[in-house]
This record gives sequence, structure tokens and C-alpha cells, in this order.
Amino acid sequence: MSGRRGRKSRRIAVPPEPSAELDRWWRAIDIRGEWLRHILRTGPADRRAAEDAIAGLYTLLGESRPTFEWVDSPAAAVRLLPPDLTFRPAGPWPLESRMATLASRLRRRLDRRAGTGREPLTSPAELPPDPVPALRSGTRVESLVDGGVSGVLRRVARHSIAGVLRAELPERLGLVWYGQHEADWVAHYDLHRRVCGGCFSATDAEQLELWATLARSCGWWWPRAGRCVVAERPSAIRTEPAPGNAYGEVRLHHADGPAVVFPDGWAAHAWHGTWVPSWVIDAPTVRRITAERNAEVRRCAIERIGWSTFIDRAGLALVGRAADPGNPGCELSLYDLPRHRGVTPTRLLHAVNGSVERDGTRRQYGLHVPPWFDDPIDAAGWSYGLRGAQYAQLRRRT
Repeated sequence: MSGRRGRKSRRIAVPPEPSAELDRWWRAIDIRGEWLRHILRTGPADRRAAEDAIAGLYTLLGESRPTFEWVDSPAAAVRLLPPDLTFRPAGPWPLESRMATLASRLRRRLDRRAGTGREPLTSPAELPPDPVPALRSGTRVESLVDGGVSGVLRRVARHSIAGVLRAELPERLGLVWYGQHEADWVAHYDLHRRVCGGCFSATDAEQLELWATLARSCGWWWPRAGRCVVAERPSAIRTEPAPGNAYGEVRLHHADGPAVVFPDGWAAHAWHGTWVPSWVIDAPTVRRITAERNAEVRRCAIERIGWSTFIDRAGLALVGRAADPGNPGCELSLYDLPRHRGVTPTRLLHAVNGSVERDGTRRQYGLHVPPWFDDPIDAAGWSYGLRGAQYAQLRRRT
């Protein structure tokens, strides 16, 4: 008997040709565009498709088809929900918790099949600035899809749109499903199935399609025992391209009104992807800006009218300037803020962010500091919990 007989042949994996990788990338881009359109889609929901998909999920939980209450915005849905949604471990699990477990178990099974983790692992900073040369030089599509496709959709749907809407809503949301704004995780598995060779069982594929139908058909929804509240999609969504991004990412922004509007008039405002109260867009004033305690909101409001305009209108008295030791090439400026009745007196430290944005610019910030600081370096150190002498020793801050 030959010594070779009975041995298993060894298969050597041959990397695809660069042109094949580019073809796969273009397919991934098409899928990203398909799901991005669902995330940004406006207009009436497909109520029949949404209700049938939700009923299908109820069936998987052993529940009968619920009654449906459709509302014109998430705010209207919150007003319909009972005030006490706290889970009590001593009692039976509420339906909404069982629904979350159903989705979590599905995703774990799909992850094992696709060979992926739950979250995209690649941050925007780790992606090549342009994917095409990287793919031509031998980079595999699998190394780009999590950050360049799934990650983009997640940042648009969850961080930009859903994050802004949540900021506009009261704290009491309960356990909510986001409909079109959770298309990112559905797209993640769709991508691995259609581009990366993932193979799912028929049962899991059918359940995934129920979630995919909801992402295509409706806005946010709240499942409860025997009842489900579902919100319509927005009537308008306004975005801008994310700066310095070659992967099709967008973010909420509208300089002249709300960035998201729902059929009942409920709306949310955003300035370059950051949630802001409506006054920042509609009526920014020096008094409102100087009284604002949230540094991000204050920054956006000042950017809305411009730093030079704000300093001029506010009549800020310069206390001192100094080179920023933690940010070479930039300057710290300390100003006296006008005093308003009922507002604790403070000074304003104008600083430049140590980190460069993706478009190559640096954000400018106005930080409230106590009125006893006369030295900008001491004030900057205080904002980091340091003494001025310690801050002066920093090589670079972020």
C-alpha cells in the first residue's frame, strides 16, 4: 500500500485577484447604499408589512398577534406608554425583554455562522483613506466591510439619527426598537451573506428577514403584551456628507431649521451631527450662549454665529492670551463674560481642540472656567484637573 494512500489532501488558500476583490467591494458598496436609503427614507410607513413582521416575531415568542397603535412620531409614542416600565426580577419577564433575548440569540447564531463579532471592530481612523488603492495592493474586502460598510451604517443610524432623536425625547423611553434606524445590524449579516460567503440556516434566515422587513417598513416601535405602538417614519431628514470620509458616511445637519421632522410636527435639530436645542439654530443669542452649561451646545451655538461675531456681540473683555503648551501652534484666550442676574459669574477660555477632525480642521471650544483665573494656562490646567504648571508640561492634549 502506498504511503500516500489514505492521506487527506491539503487545500492551499489562494488569495483572490485584486480585480476580484474590487468587484466584491463594489457589491458591498451597493449593499451599503441600499440600506443607507432605508435608514434615510421618509414618507408613510408600509403598515401592512410592518405589522405582519411584528406579528411574526410575536409568534416566535408564543404570543398571538397584537393590536397595533400607529402614531406620527416617537414623542407621540412615548406619551402613550405607561410610566412604569421597570423590569421586576421577581415577576415574569415582560414581553419586551423576551423580544430582546430573541434578537440577541439570533445575532449570536449569525455571528458564529459569519465568523464575526457583535460590533464593527474597525474605527474610521483605522480605515485606509481610499479603499480602492488598498484593495488593488492586496487588501481583502473582509478587512474593510466592518468599518467601511457596517460601521458607516451604524454611525449614521445609531449615533447620528437615533442619538439625536433620543436627545430630543424625555428620559422615559422604555425598551424601544428602532425600525429603519437599526438597519445597520441587519445589513451587517446581509453583507456577510451576499459578499463574504456567510451561510445561515433557513430558520435563522427567515427570522432575519422579519427584522429586515421592519428596517425597510417603519420607524421606531414598542412591543408590549397584546399591544404594539409603532411610529411613522420622518417626513424629512436633512444630512451632510461626513467630512474627510471616503465611505459614504453622512450626518444630520441643517443650518436653517430642524434636521428631522415627523408628520405631527415634532422635530429635532442638529449642527454638524450634534444634537442641539432649537434656539441654537433658530435664535442664537449671546445671553443664551453665555448661560448655556453644556460645552458642546455652547460650541455649536457659537459656530452658528461665528466666533468673531460672538466675541464682538458679547463685548468680551480679553483677560489674557498665551501659547497653548498642550497644543503646539495654537493659542489660549481668556475672556470676561458679561454677568447676568441668576447666572454664576464665570470666564470663558477659548481653546482649539488637540485632535484633528477628519476634514483636517480643529474644533474651537469655549470653556466656562471660574472667575478667579487670570492666566489662560492656569484656566486650561483647571479644565483637566491640573495646576497650570502641570498643564504647561503636557506634550499634547486631546
